Amino acid sequence: MVEITRPTLNEIKSVFKSEWGADFIVENGRFIKSYEVEGFIAKLKGKTLGLITYIIREEVVEIVTLNSLAPAKGIGTMLLNKVIEITKDAGRNKIFLVTTNDNIHAIGFYQKRNFRITNIRPDAVTESRKIKPEIPLYGKNGIQVRDEVEMQLVLE
Repeated sequence: MVEITRPTLNEIKSVFKSEWGADFIVENGRFIKSYEVEGFIAKLKGKTLGLITYIIREEVVEIVTLNSLAPAKGIGTMLLNKVIEITKDAGRNKIFLVTTNDNIHAIGFYQKRNFRITNIRPDAVTESRKIKPEIPLYGKNGIQVRDEVEMQLVLE
């Protein structure tokens, strides 16, 4: 059975480095470091299957990263549901995130779960690449990575 718990800082750093190329994320020109986030980790028999990280802000909960290391097994949904619970417990009713224009899998995943695209920042990734050159020029689908796509879920 999949166990969802709080990750250690080392577990967050490990997934950040393996999946994002460094122990920080650059979003809209700002750094988000691994030690600044909270999260949930999904494991099965000690093996990491996924990690979601977030920050509780004044009005919203921001999802910083979501990595399902076992695609199509429901891991991403389980982790997202934990953040929805946390959002409600924190007295917030909005969840915000940023992905990139090439990440059509993530855009579809979130839209299926009632997130809406609320803004597109053209060339934001091009600017972020000046801070974090590890950001690839092309995504997994061969699409040039240029723009940030903001998405939001309003909870009832």
